[in-house]
Amino acid sequence: MALKILAVSAEAFPLAKTGGLGDAVSGLCRGLDAIGAHITLLLPAYREAMQHISGVHQVARLEGLPGGGAASLLSGESRELGLPVFLLKNDALYDRDGVYVNRDGVEYPDNSMRFAALAQVAARIAAGIASVPRPDIVHAHDWHAALTPLYMKQLRVGGVKTVLTLHNIAFQGLFPMGLAQSLGIEQRFCCDDGAEFWGQLSFLKAGIRYADLITVVSRNYAREILTPKFGCGLEGVLADRLGDLISIPNGIDTALWDPQRDRYLSQHSFSAEKMANKTMWKRELQRSFGLIDDRTATVMAMGSRLTTQKMADVAACAIPMALDLHPSLQVCIIGRGDKALEAALKKVGERYAGRCGVQIGFDERRAHLLHAGADVLLHGSRFEPFGLTPLYAMRYGAIPICSKVGGMADTIVDPGSYHPASAMCAATGILFDGEAPDDMSLAIGRAMALRALPAIWRTMQRNAMNADFGWAKAAPAYLRAYQALRPDIAVDQIPERRQAVSATMRRLEPIFANVVLDAANLGLAAGKMASSRQRRKNTRTDTLVFPPEASAA
Repeated sequence: MALKILAVSAEAFPLAKTGGLGDAVSGLCRGLDAIGAHITLLLPAYREAMQHISGVHQVARLEGLPGGGAASLLSGESRELGLPVFLLKNDALYDRDGVYVNRDGVEYPDNSMRFAALAQVAARIAAGIASVPRPDIVHAHDWHAALTPLYMKQLRVGGVKTVLTLHNIAFQGLFPMGLAQSLGIEQRFCCDDGAEFWGQLSFLKAGIRYADLITVVSRNYAREILTPKFGCGLEGVLADRLGDLISIPNGIDTALWDPQRDRYLSQHSFSAEKMANKTMWKRELQRSFGLIDDRTATVMAMGSRLTTQKMADVAACAIPMALDLHPSLQVCIIGRGDKALEAALKKVGERYAGRCGVQIGFDERRAHLLHAGADVLLHGSRFEPFGLTPLYAMRYGAIPICSKVGGMADTIVDPGSYHPASAMCAATGILFDGEAPDDMSLAIGRAMALRALPAIWRTMQRNAMNADFGWAKAAPAYLRAYQALRPDIAVDQIPERRQAVSATMRRLEPIFANVVLDAANLGLAAGKMASSRQRRKNTRTDTLVFPPEASAA
């Protein structure tokens, strides 16, 4: 008997993706499916998502959802993921160019309706819809699905447990409280102990309040979000739920991101031991970005959302500094985001023609080329729940230069600049503190100095390429968490995987124990912070202010 999991998300690659959330959700679902859980994805029927589903048929008509209109629940299978999928079809809400914003980057004004409807359908499936199997666990991802536990409370759904994963608490789904009635939220939930957040309706706070279990995607981020600097005003609410908060680090799709079998790299693959073809991809990257054909140059890539979270503002100042200091440095940038930051980076490209290329936009092939051809990856961030992109780069021998925050502090090994260069033989990347251009520029300088030491640099590349961050490690920890919520279900894993999974679980025992221990230790610290009633109420921080509409990365 397999645990039946309904995964609810705004994104899952390749059905829908704007950032790391899409990769994380699809990777986790595939990882869980591989070890015997029965996973079904629930997403909106976006225009693009419909193109990736086969065998589509209607299983239910849905009335009275937020947003109104004719809605139906479709069922099919994702060809690429090999997983069953439910799609919420309402063309008035989802048949659009973008997931969250229009072509001009403006947030859709009815996003509250669009994602409240998704959460309400998840709750109805949990309550029971004819011809649709009831799940054992509903797993909601980020603010877009975070109303699901609240709706399940309203419907008095019994026998189904809820999990909420916090991929990025900076984006909370904040909307006017006056919308609550039109979203079908009962008044008793519109209070400080419910979904109310400083007079607004917070989808994410509702999920934190009412989910049975809350997971965080890295250990360091789990610590950070209990502080005013990173808690985004929810640190007190999280402290209240500390006994139900665990950290399970994300994984990456090691089949999709594999330089030996990358479908975007045709037959010119490479590995940690056979790097010759990486030089070929480096030349292709230089050609693609209009850079001077120079195999001795150090090519630094930057591929991310161009926002202040990702330090695009800092990079716009630090990259010219680094280009002036290091004549052999070249830079290629892809991404989209804040229009002013896009313009600032394009100006850098124009100023350093032949040494810096900037392309606004994103597509999967260019992302793979970026990692395959680059020597280093620049990935600054003011906060980073996990950090998938640096791990992709490591798989391709591109050494990451990253901020020492969130999950990147967990996954990237850097003994530090105060140690001799030989200590970097154990490193997989370069970490830096601070948010000033000088901090980033100095980190780039460290990379340039290390690349001048071929033996050390080659060792760092091998370390990075051989590091294992696959979902085969993370998925069993999620399965164990599900089993803890539903001990009444005896789980029978796929026979041919049972032995391998058992071995994986044995290796994960101390890791999972540390996750729980981390939560216990955090509880001691948070208990001191939350000693007063005020700490248990909403807490406001003036340190960081974020818009509600973006997805996790």
